[in-house]
Amino acid sequence: MSGTLHPLLQEALEAHGGHDRWRKFRGIASTIRTGGKLWELKGAPLIPVPRRATSEFLRQWTRVTPFGEPDWAMTWTPEHVEITAGDGSIVAERNNGREAFDRSFNGQWDPLNLAYFNGYAMWTYHTTPFVFGEPGYETRDVAPIETEGERLRGIAVRFPESVHSHTREQRFYFGVDGLLRRHDYTVDVWADTPAAHFISGYVDVDGLKYPTRRSVYALKPDGTLDRDFNAVTIELSDYALF
Repeated sequence: MSGTLHPLLQEALEAHGGHDRWRKFRGIASTIRTGGKLWELKGAPLIPVPRRATSEFLRQWTRVTPFGEPDWAMTWTPEHVEITAGDGSIVAERNNGREAFDRSFNGQWDPLNLAYFNGYAMWTYHTTPFVFGEPGYETRDVAPIETEGERLRGIAVRFPESVHSHTREQRFYFGVDGLLRRHDYTVDVWADTPAAHFISGYVDVDGLKYPTRRSVYALKPDGTLDRDFNAVTIELSDYALF
């Protein structure tokens, strides 16, 4: 664990099962069902079928299957993203995937854009907040917020420059039990759109706490939720650490 941790982060890590315990595993897999309005907007509709998403913890690597066709899979790292068929042949691939987006709000995504976005997003969701105990993550206080009648305490986390995620600095808000309830950020590859991400339905996975429901809303210019634009929903189940 890196140096002296922010007190709220220390509390949160313990509430989620502990950084030391998390460190005993190489990664995690979950079954996901994804919905929301973002995919249609980007010309990359997702059928809400079960998919298996697997991420490593200390290396940015995610695999999702099926992806596109029933026997296809996508594999993501910051440097390279590819879609492969069941026989192992490469359907499509791209280096430096972050540079390949039309970053306008309505800009369309091709399958490799979608794979890149899904890869880094699921890596982020599979590893936070545990990964903030690793070297290179910088933490500072942010003001508490009220969400659905609950006062949430927050920290801003600045990710290492080498880590690919929604944006470099993101905000994380925790309930009285220390569990992550809300995650706010802007989406670099989607016109720097501000988003509020709600997390709920925690389950115990070999001593670590993971959520079963994620729901992301775009934010209006005044910072309030755009209830008409539920950008992404994710139902998660069947977690397995490895």
